[in-house]
Amino acid sequence: MHAIEKILAKNSGRTEVKTGEIVTAKVDFAEINDLYLQTIYSFYEMNGEKVWDKERCAFVFDHYAPCPDIKSAANHKEMREFAEKNDLRFHFDTNCGVCHQVMPEAGVIYPGMIVVATDSHTTTHGAFGALGTGCGATDMATILMTGELWFRVPEIIEVRLEGKVPKGVYPKDVILAVLGKIRADGAVYKAIDFTGSYVESLNVAGRMTICNMAVEMGAKTAYMQPNQDVLDYVNARAVRPFEVQYTDEGYEYSESYVFDVETLEPELACPSSVENVHTLQSVITEGKVMLNQGYIGSCTGGRVEDIEIAAKILKGKHIPPMTRLVIVPASREVMMECMKKGYIQDLMDAGATITTPGCGACLGAHEGILAPGEVCITSTNRNFPGRMGSTEALMYLASPATVAASMVNGYITDPRDFV
Repeated sequence: MHAIEKILAKNSGRTEVKTGEIVTAKVDFAEINDLYLQTIYSFYEMNGEKVWDKERCAFVFDHYAPCPDIKSAANHKEMREFAEKNDLRFHFDTNCGVCHQVMPEAGVIYPGMIVVATDSHTTTHGAFGALGTGCGATDMATILMTGELWFRVPEIIEVRLEGKVPKGVYPKDVILAVLGKIRADGAVYKAIDFTGSYVESLNVAGRMTICNMAVEMGAKTAYMQPNQDVLDYVNARAVRPFEVQYTDEGYEYSESYVFDVETLEPELACPSSVENVHTLQSVITEGKVMLNQGYIGSCTGGRVEDIEIAAKILKGKHIPPMTRLVIVPASREVMMECMKKGYIQDLMDAGATITTPGCGACLGAHEGILAPGEVCITSTNRNFPGRMGSTEALMYLASPATVAASMVNGYITDPRDFV
């Protein structure tokens, strides 16, 4: 069996599972973000009284942090009351950050677990050798009551990434290249196992970026075999011991895609689809793409490494007049580390706006949303119409390095000119 199958078998009390089977498995951690107040209502509608385990579930207030309107403030109030009533050990309020960043930081994510959250980008946690997937409010209410959920054992495909990337190419470029080939519907309800020498050498932040965007291909979950960086990270933070690491020797995938990352260039997902991927150079060749805004943040591109490269590119420079650069650290911990290292100060000196850790404008609610006709280059994960504000705005997805380089000039620019 594949590692994902072994996790499902273990948590469902079975010795073996097979592709296509429906199993009922124990959930090791459940997370509800602040879009899903309905979870509480569904919990009580199904006669829920207390959550199944106060140590294994949490609310994260990240999509509306801090609250931009009365409705979201009222939602937070009800969620806080539920968390307090159930004496939840973990609660991440508006001062914490994006759910997929704060959960690993808090030590609740570890290899071999099942984590379910009310967010499609829960595939991020495959970076730690966990099975992470999203669900809706009713399914989450079921988990809060029972600690279990049904799962269909997914077909598993391999994306093998071999080699070392050239200068100026980052994990975001790699996953965009993969997306451009597999497309937005190429892995619907499948699991993606990212393998190869590039993955084996990748740090935690890079792994999270790649697994995060597996869902943009329709994937139900993602997986990477933990490397030493992951084990060091988890061991330093884990709130409970984890039992095993699963390996996949001899497993036969239903499909395999192989990429030589040494041949890659900086990539862009052009408006208005994440699969509309082109090399940055091919876009530049067609003419200048003028920008109104650059954006660095979210569960895809708001970690220390992302803000660091932006600060290094922009240090001593300044963004052009009438443009704006919005920086949204993925968590409080990220922001404090970036302040300690001087990155926040350098970016503010360059004219950037720094906002509260969280999802920010990635969902089009506040902190940097776009007006009709505006063009934004962003390190986030989706660029369909209306994602960051107006349905008449255009978004280009890129690495944080490309965003920063582009904001030096006010038009899309190759980061290799700066690194």
